[in-house]
Amino acid sequence: MGLERIDPATLAPPRGFSHAVVATGGRLVLLAGQTALDEDGTVVAGGLPEQFELALANLLTALRAAGGGPEDLARVTVYATDVGAYRAHARELGRIWRRLAGHDYPAMAVVGVVRLWDEEALVELEGLAVLP
Repeated sequence: MGLERIDPATLAPPRGFSHAVVATGGRLVLLAGQTALDEDGTVVAGGLPEQFELALANLLTALRAAGGGPEDLARVTVYATDVGAYRAHARELGRIWRRLAGHDYPAMAVVGVVRLWDEEALVELEGLAVLP
């Protein structure tokens, strides 16, 4: 079982994502959207980077509970209430990703939304992982 990241030379070089990820064998884990909820169920104070960090940590906690790790992520979708702010913080968000999840990137998309279920949330991450 494994994940093969594919980045065709004829496409622009990916920065912070992979163009395609092929999963072979294994178990599929569907990860629910995670926001920056603390253990009490309250959205943490702070801006987009702080919320992104906790939302990613929550996603990885759910993945670890299912028996996987960041290297098993095949796809992550980021829902952001302000795509402009997301782009403005892209370098910082990339540093947070690398610190928490490493240097392998899944296929990713950022989708702009009007609001999220947790009204104070600025960002939500959901994922798909393939475990051996």
